[in-house]
Amino acid sequence: PSDPSARERTKAAPAVRREARERGIDLRDVPGTGPGGRVVRDDLDAFQATPVAPPALPQAPLATHDQTVKIIGLRRKIAQQMLAAKQTAPHFTYVEEIDATELVTLRRRLKAGAAERGIKLTYLPFILKALSVAFRDFPNVNATLNNETYELTVRAHHNIGIATDTPQGLFVPVLKDVQSKSILQIAAELADLTERTRQGKAGLDDLTGGTFTVTSVGNIGGVLATPILNVPEVAILGVNAIRERAVVRDGQVVVRSMLYLSPSFDHRILDGAVAARFVRRLKALLEDPAALLVELS
Repeated sequence: PSDPSARERTKAAPAVRREARERGIDLRDVPGTGPGGRVVRDDLDAFQATPVAPPALPQAPLATHDQTVKIIGLRRKIAQQMLAAKQTAPHFTYVEEIDATELVTLRRRLKAGAAERGIKLTYLPFILKALSVAFRDFPNVNATLNNETYELTVRAHHNIGIATDTPQGLFVPVLKDVQSKSILQIAAELADLTERTRQGKAGLDDLTGGTFTVTSVGNIGGVLATPILNVPEVAILGVNAIRERAVVRDGQVVVRSMLYLSPSFDHRILDGAVAARFVRRLKALLEDPAALLVELS
């Protein structure tokens, strides 16, 4: 039988596919015993006859009766912050496709040298540096808004928060003064900051003072996300997975490493045209990343 977890494509006749839909069966989960691993009607019967245990929930142990879980502590703070953001700031998300092929090549070339210095070089330092350079032309993106006085504070320092998943919940440690640091400095400090945050050793100064936030789910495998603002900041950048895809270049189909960026903006401050120009600038920087290596301030 074909193993659902190992096969790239599930083969089945149209009639079997139709019956699977009618019976509420996902063919991708069904082992196939037909020729070439094809899923046949008997496989549907066998699949439904096999008891499937429900997935374990991380929030509470499995039980034979309903359970009520009190939302307290950090999880409640996160919930209140997300609610305040959605109720206060009218979001809009602008999605752009980035050809990250040059970025992938450059990182691969620099990775070993960085490792010799004890630095793990990911894509994020390049993205943070590109953001900092783009802020020069679009300073209002790196800003905070006082909702009571309606005063916008355009920040001189580029203090970029990194949404970080930890055993204790979601934290946003802040990398300070990105505008004055090289990519390797950013990489080294970012690794230290996020590791201390995951270990619960980050101090109050590490978690405050942000002017812009980046949330990245690409390492998990997300293609696209629409992030919620980290108010009072007026913008946040969603970084998604880099994947090889067939694209058209000069009339030819070629394989390139493609990336979706999905920033969200506070529409009270940033109009769609401004946001689009900001992302276009970011796109240009990331598609020619070698120029970022000489950026020290």
